[in-house]
Amino acid sequence: MRAILRLRSIQGRYTTAAMALLLVVLVVVGVSCDLVIRYRIEDDVFKNAERVASQWSAAVRTNTAPAMLSASGEVDLVQLVDARGTVVQASRHATGRAPLSTVRPPSNDRFQRLHDNGLLLMAIRVSPAPDAPVIYAGSAEPRLLGGHYLELFLAVAALVLLGLAGWLTWWVVGRTLRPVAAIRARMAEITGSDVSLRVPVPAGEDEFALLARTANQSLERLQEAVEQQRQFASTTSHELRTPIAGLRMQLEEALLYPDEVDAADSLRGALSATGRLEAIVNDLLLLARLRVAEPAARELIDLGKLVTEEAMQVSQSAGVAVYVHAASGVWVSGSQIRLIRVVGNLLSNARRHAAASVEVSVEAVDGRAVLAVVDDGAGVAPADRERVFERFTRLADGRRRDAGGSGLGLAISRDIAEAHRGSLRIEDSPRGARFVLRLPLLHAQSGVEGPASIDGYGSTPTDHADRTHPPPAGASDAEPPGTTGPKTTNTSYLHLPETHGLVGAWSGWDGTDPRLSWNPTD
Repeated sequence: MRAILRLRSIQGRYTTAAMALLLVVLVVVGVSCDLVIRYRIEDDVFKNAERVASQWSAAVRTNTAPAMLSASGEVDLVQLVDARGTVVQASRHATGRAPLSTVRPPSNDRFQRLHDNGLLLMAIRVSPAPDAPVIYAGSAEPRLLGGHYLELFLAVAALVLLGLAGWLTWWVVGRTLRPVAAIRARMAEITGSDVSLRVPVPAGEDEFALLARTANQSLERLQEAVEQQRQFASTTSHELRTPIAGLRMQLEEALLYPDEVDAADSLRGALSATGRLEAIVNDLLLLARLRVAEPAARELIDLGKLVTEEAMQVSQSAGVAVYVHAASGVWVSGSQIRLIRVVGNLLSNARRHAAASVEVSVEAVDGRAVLAVVDDGAGVAPADRERVFERFTRLADGRRRDAGGSGLGLAISRDIAEAHRGSLRIEDSPRGARFVLRLPLLHAQSGVEGPASIDGYGSTPTDHADRTHPPPAGASDAEPPGTTGPKTTNTSYLHLPETHGLVGAWSGWDGTDPRLSWNPTD
């Protein structure tokens, strides 16, 4: 078996194994056939001999036996031998021969089958008397048995069958593996620089056809990955070349013209270029981790509270007003750190492009948690709505407003959204750009994602809100710019004049209920 397994060719291994198994079967069948055929032939001869010997035994007992014993059919040897071993009477073919056998059946077993000197004999003791003669009747062993022709015939037949089975197995396995050879030959032609080739797909729905289709699908994904890698490498090298070239130019200028260049200005410029390089490298590392790292540990997250807290951070450093409408009890499951990164990227992007204000809303719609970030800027043209999510893509307006960005924030945000089985896209808006993040809504009672009917997760979800802080002093109700009509009863918009940003939004707050969806930082 080890020798079989060491054969390199599957075709050879299968053929050898099939022939070995068939050889065992043929040996067992051949031996069985030999024994059965030999037994049947000998049994027929013995039965005929017993019939003839019985007739002459009866004739001897009644003293009616003729001088010449007659034979019958194939039983041509008949002798009557007395107790002294002398042939008393014999058939024509047995006359003049020595006793056919020297074996005398005992008195208690008068009938015996003998295979003696190439003869098949039936010996019958005429009577139980001690001096009773014995009748021997039989014939020579058939040539098929005596010359081992039966064994030779069976051996030749087994070898022919074995050879035929081996050739047939070799041909069938070779034909079966022919698609594998074609796939292997085509795979050998595919190189790292050219993955556009596809393996041939055999007809049918067998395992080889499924293998070929799966291989082609893998090659398609590999081609997409290679093309993305090439484009990414090209774009990355271009994006990194600019700050590196600027940094090198400033340092060389400071070294070549120390008297004409302000050292402090050179250091500040170098520090700015270094910061841009650091931002690009950090974003690249984050993208790499999102692509290949294991999924982050999932946790229960109140999306409304998270968004409100991030809006607080942005509003304190923003030059525009940030308004939040965050419904309570919008629970999702995921990585809080990564979702904070998404919310921060969207708020920073909106703040960068907004003219005066940014509106943020969180609500549950059709079993999904929906976060919408809308600015009142120039917006994004429909042709650019997908392009802005590509790596290092920065529109002209974005470069004008912030030349230090890496161009990776939105690409990272979409990767994080898709890792959470959600989506991030730009949707139509009456003004500015409207970025919409959709995530599976978590059923707080069962802990599974699906349509929400949230009324508890241990305690009531609203109990997770901060109940210890009243509305901040100096806060006043204010509608976001551009809104018309009566204010909804479920949301209060609060504006901090000193920071020009949002403080928070309360679900059902009427001035007496202190349940807040945010935590003050001061």
